[in-house]
Amino acid sequence: MQRHLISAADLTRDDAVLILDTAEEMARVADRPIKKLPTLRGRTIVNLFFEDSTRTRISFEAAEKRLSADVINFSAKGSSVSKGESLKDTAQTLEAMGVDAVVIRHGASGAPYRLANSGWIDAAVINAGDGTHQHPTQALLDAFTMRRRLIGRDAGLGQDLAGRRITIVGDVLHSRVARSNVDLLHTLGAEVTLVAPPTLVPVGVETWPCEVAYDLDGTLPKCDAVMMLRVQRERMNAAFFPTEREYSRRYGLDGDRMARLPEHAIVMHPGPMVRGMEITAEVADSDRCTAVEQVANGVSIRMAVLYLLLGGNEPAVTHTRPTGSEEK
Repeated sequence: MQRHLISAADLTRDDAVLILDTAEEMARVADRPIKKLPTLRGRTIVNLFFEDSTRTRISFEAAEKRLSADVINFSAKGSSVSKGESLKDTAQTLEAMGVDAVVIRHGASGAPYRLANSGWIDAAVINAGDGTHQHPTQALLDAFTMRRRLIGRDAGLGQDLAGRRITIVGDVLHSRVARSNVDLLHTLGAEVTLVAPPTLVPVGVETWPCEVAYDLDGTLPKCDAVMMLRVQRERMNAAFFPTEREYSRRYGLDGDRMARLPEHAIVMHPGPMVRGMEITAEVADSDRCTAVEQVANGVSIRMAVLYLLLGGNEPAVTHTRPTGSEEK
């Protein structure tokens, strides 16, 4: 593993499979009466969030605490950032406090890369989402969920997603989740198809390692997983489609469309879901939808990432109890 996790594109196949396999070990911790490991005891991790977040921030915090790290939560609202403090000054303040890792979410694409390579701070940097650029741990937890559902919990160990066909639907233009998933799924050997209105397809998408289609109905019968994306109105500064009803009719996933999927195929959503827009309640609440499962898997993936970046070379989870002589 490298020092930082900034982009899903930075991961090799072996890196990605190592993280997924380590996450399987971490998932077993959740089945214990006491869901804690001493791995990062004495390490300090700052969650540096310049954008609103529920799932990602809480997921990272849960992962850090399960690894026994000391956790500092930083929110831009109510901090000196709201008074005009720069990212550099914030970083140098954290450096003075001696933090070991920074989990950063920022509205500007490239902010985590700048933090990691500026020399402002001597800590591991993990990108928790930057602008419309990258969200690597989301892509990892999505791949983890796919591998578990499509291959199996134990059968998937050491395996990638070679030959699997994944369809990503919706607001690709503003989605860091889509970009991260395309990069990681390609690395893992999957075939990715993006489906969106022409107005929500990014310029230069032809250079991405994926196919692009505009007809959702034509792609559904041959995919193993379909990932629905939220329409990000907060990032839009123009009308990208006529009406919500028109978007939902062309690109929303309802019960009829779900019935066209192969029997083994799953429905995914990174959240938050806008029910009635990109996904109906019938689909969101069905057994085939993995949205809640993805949240649980997110904690395991983030534990794995933190362990591999900060934890050293000892095994992630010790399965054998020490003997009496070793306990003394």
